[in-house]
Amino acid sequence: MQYVPSLKKKYREEIVPALKKEFGYKSVMQAPKLVKIVINQGIGDATADKKIVDTSMAEITAISGQKPVTALSRKDISNFHLRKGMPIGVMVTLRHDRMYEFLERLIAIALPRIRDFNGISGKFDGRGNYTLGIKEQIIFPEIDIDKVNKIMGMNITFVTTANTDEEGFKLLQNFGLPFKK
Repeated sequence: MQYVPSLKKKYREEIVPALKKEFGYKSVMQAPKLVKIVINQGIGDATADKKIVDTSMAEITAISGQKPVTALSRKDISNFHLRKGMPIGVMVTLRHDRMYEFLERLIAIALPRIRDFNGISGKFDGRGNYTLGIKEQIIFPEIDIDKVNKIMGMNITFVTTANTDEEGFKLLQNFGLPFKK
């Protein structure tokens, strides 16, 4: 028997029927689904210190289980000491089983470790997608706090097939994301 992530199983067995009932879909194919999760970390300080890119790549690799790509600057900006082609961020796109495994770790382990946590805001982009901003990368247990030189934040974007924000909200809420009341 092949391994299936528990959230993928939950999506098929519980979330799709619930969404189908709530929004009156005729087919299970109409129900919105999670397409990908993009983890993005901007590292503007990399212009001064080249080691920040390597540490950031190592941290994102540990968090996601997949090697990130570096985002390069597109043009020169003299005020920021930035040249075209310099690394200014790292990003990784998770799909399929890795996406569900990361989401489960985020919901069960990482988010509860945030200080004074009372839920995440429910602001969507108008097309059913959601971006979660995290201020500290040390909420993930994969990161050793003793080896962190600099606290950096990241953006985690959940891309769905939902047509409206309400559908996307219900999908992510059913997955277990703790939205504010």
